[in-house]
Amino acid sequence: MRGFSSFKVFLFFLPALIIILIFFFIPVVITTIMGFTDMDYRFQWNFIGLGNYAKMFKDFLIWPLWAEGKMARPNVIVNTFVYVFATLLIFNTTFGLILAILTTSIERRAGTFFRAVWLLPRFTPPVVYGIIWLALLQPTKRGIFNAARGFIGLPPLDWISAHPWAVIVVTGGFIGASMGMVIFAAAIDSIPEDYRRAARVDGAGWFQEIRYVVLPMIRWPLMFITAYQTLSLLTSYEYILLITDGGPFFASTVWSLYSYKMAFDVYAGTYAYGYGAALSSILVVIGIIASLVYWRLFKLKQLIVEPKIEVD
Repeated sequence: MRGFSSFKVFLFFLPALIIILIFFFIPVVITTIMGFTDMDYRFQWNFIGLGNYAKMFKDFLIWPLWAEGKMARPNVIVNTFVYVFATLLIFNTTFGLILAILTTSIERRAGTFFRAVWLLPRFTPPVVYGIIWLALLQPTKRGIFNAARGFIGLPPLDWISAHPWAVIVVTGGFIGASMGMVIFAAAIDSIPEDYRRAARVDGAGWFQEIRYVVLPMIRWPLMFITAYQTLSLLTSYEYILLITDGGPFFASTVWSLYSYKMAFDVYAGTYAYGYGAALSSILVVIGIIASLVYWRLFKLKQLIVEPKIEVD
């Protein structure tokens, strides 16, 4: 009977396994194999071994060049590091946590309404979201931000050219903070009220209640969002593509966007599918390493411990 039950479980998961096989596993295998070829617009599978990976060590856009104590040119590695960790620490985790704390500290309907409004950009199509930001960042005096600067007597500013890192962090962060806000708010609402009442009886103020009761009780959601959003940011580039296109002069080009442009953008010359696939493969390896680090550092295995009571 146990074997028959296992077979029924397998049949239940079979449709999902087929979808994963077709749309995830097989593309990963094909992309990995493609990374060992020099495939271009002719779609010829000419295997060159580790040629694409050796090419990465010579790619001047990947490795930083320092001169007189500062970077002499933009590079993909530093851009990726800044984008991922600045967006993660400022917005996706920290700002999302602040929004969750504030919206759960006010009247429930008002907090729910505010979270719903903040979620609107996530429900907005990426192209529309990008157009909105381009209107805000327009370098002429007609741009919304520059109109505000002109109101106080300041000249127009080309925001993307002057602050490319800030632009990609802020535009990506406003979207990313919404997920953390929802997860953290749900975790805070699930805290038994008795804990917070006991803290108030002991004389704890609002800030002390947050510090000594709320934050320790939601440490697992905090760790989960940090790990999940790190992996998500490593592979995200759509908003950078729409708003800055990786510019100016590659100043906001991250690894995932560089891989995309190598494979599908005409500036690669001949559509370097093989080199783009190799870049993607490296990104997968980085994601796996980051996952293992978070798994050990945050002890995420404790999140999926088996229940002590079995229910038949």
